[in-house]
Parts: sequence; C-alpha cells; structure tokens
Amino acid sequence: MHRVAISGTGLFTPEQIVTNAELVASYNAYAEAQNAKNAEAIAAGAAEPLPFSSEAFIVKASGIERRYVMDKKGVLDPALMRPVLRERADDELSIMAEIAVAAARQAMENAGLAAGDVDAVICAASNHERAYPAIAIEVQQALGIRGFAFDMNVACSSATFGIQAAADMIRSGSARAILMVNPEITSGHHEWRDRDCHFIFGDVCTAVVLQRADMVTSDNAWEILSTRCITEFSNNIRNNNGFLRRTREGHMADRRDMQFRQEGRKVFKQVVPMVTELMLSHLADEGVAPDDLDRMWLHQANKSMNDLIGAKVLGREPTREEQPNVLQDYANTSSAGSIIAFHEFSGDLPAGSLGVICSFGAGYSAGSVIVRKLAAAA
Repeated sequence: MHRVAISGTGLFTPEQIVTNAELVASYNAYAEAQNAKNAEAIAAGAAEPLPFSSEAFIVKASGIERRYVMDKKGVLDPALMRPVLRERADDELSIMAEIAVAAARQAMENAGLAAGDVDAVICAASNHERAYPAIAIEVQQALGIRGFAFDMNVACSSATFGIQAAADMIRSGSARAILMVNPEITSGHHEWRDRDCHFIFGDVCTAVVLQRADMVTSDNAWEILSTRCITEFSNNIRNNNGFLRRTREGHMADRRDMQFRQEGRKVFKQVVPMVTELMLSHLADEGVAPDDLDRMWLHQANKSMNDLIGAKVLGREPTREEQPNVLQDYANTSSAGSIIAFHEFSGDLPAGSLGVICSFGAGYSAGSVIVRKLAAAA
C-alpha cells in the first residue's frame, strides 16, 4: 500500500464580481416589479408580497459580502435574473472544462507534474452541464493526460469524496497521480429571485493533484493520513431538475423546484451535529486530539455554521488562523469551498502541521480528510 499526498492545488476565479449592494438593488427591483404586477391579488389577500432584501440581512444570515460569477449582466438584470452563457459547438471546449483546465494547470505546476505524470482525472462537482460525455474525459483530452477519467457528484461534498476515491486508487497502486477538478458554475442552478437564498452562491473552479508520497517534489505537500465519508438522505436541500423533466406533465414550466432550494433552519440544525460527530469520531479513531490540529479547512456555506462546528470540535472558539473563512469573498462555491480555503491557507504552516479538510451539503453528505504537512522536498 502506498502513502498518498496532496502535492498541488489550483484555483480559477471568473473576472466578474457581484457585490451585496449590486445584488440587493437587482433583487429589490425584481421584487418591486412583481409586487406591482400582483398588486390586486396582494390587496385581496390572495397573494403574499415578495419581501425585500438588504446588505445587512445578507451579512447577518451568511457572512457573505461578494461573489464571483461567469455572467454578471444576466444575474443583475431584474427582468432575467440568471446568467447568460454562450452555447458552444460540440467540437469546442465546454465552459466547465475550460475553467477546470485553467485550475488544473496551476495545480499541476504547483505539484511539479506534467501531463505524462498523471494517470487519471476526476471531475467532482455539483453542477454538471451535461450528462455525457464526461467533463473529466474532456479535461483529460485538453491536458493531454492518458489513462482514465470520470465524473462524480455528491453535491457540496464532491471534493472530499473525490479525494477519498483518488487516495484509495493511489494507495492500491492503480494510479501514481490523479488530478481532481471541481468546476462549479453554481449561478446556473441558483434561484436569484428568492430573497432567502439569492445571495448564497458564486462561481469558481478548484483543482487538486494527489500522488504517491514517495514521488512528491512539491514544497507544499500534505500527506493524507485518513479519509472518512458519510451520507444520510434528506430532502432539505434539493433540486428536481433532471433528464426525466420533460417526461412529466407540467414540468417544462419555470418551476421553483427546478432550481436550488433548501430549508435553511432545518439544514443548520441537522448538519451541525452530523458534521461535528464525523470530525470528532474520525480524529479519535486516528488518535488525533482536537488540540493537535493546526488548521481546519471547512466547507464555505455559512459563517455561523462554520463557527459553531469549529467551536464544537475544538471545545472553544477557533481563531481565524485555525479556521480560515473565504466565503465572505467567494460565497458558497459548493464542492470547491473547502479546497479554496486549503489552497489559500496551507502554504504558511511548517512541516508536521496537522489539519482537516471537511465538506458537507446536500444528501446529506459529509467528508473528512486528515492531513499532515510533509517536509519540503530536498
């Protein structure tokens, strides 16, 4: 059995940023227009007026201050409220593959690997733009990587589940190095017209290179000591869009359940103890005390949720160094969130440092990855 390490990470961010102020102005203009359109029904008590949003509400509810998007104009158009992305020909690189290749090149460079050194590609993401061919195979071809590739989807936990899948394959000897990409164009599945969630998501792509630890040359490599994943079915985060949509009567309409929706309070109440138990039991089984952790890179969905999980795991309030948050700048980027935090806040720690990458989301699903910083290659 081979030891496995994360030897490189990469990050792609779109050029366009939407601030809370811009988002609130757009949503409130939409709500005002809808309320005027339905004024008679609202006055008669037959319909409820749409509530208005505010920057203070968004920050209090989530801690988010801005987000990156692939198309700002469409998202902020009160008459549209969705991104507009150019349809590409079948022989063009797809938009998911394009951003994945950008993040992958950075991760491979940081790992010191060329295409010939990589044996497989995994595209682990929540929001795949098509059923087949796999985005991972398209990325594989674009980078000139031989071997095999496949897509997987475990919602916001896709990256940690992908890490476990890749690590298991490398441990067993079926691959020397594996590239995992997490292209998340969340703006496409997001419901920008819902006041309770219109601020949640942002677009981004991360990439992770995993390889045999004895082959690592990177100066910022982390050995994967252990991985653990759990799932528990819940309808509290759901999107009913899919391949069978057009087979069902009335499903071609612009239905609310065909976009992201969640019961936020229920999710908070149920996921926090689930993730806390996963992390504490995982650490205990591996003989790692919470106080031994130098850093936790958690899923970036909600600041209050992260703060509470961190406090329950450590038994005290974590410092910003111990638990860095990035969602104030990126918002919820689904599977990419914990990887962004790891990408931006792992290089400063010395060899021997211990940390946990943890993600959680729809399913419910949660993944925990315990890592230790390796000494710089000679």
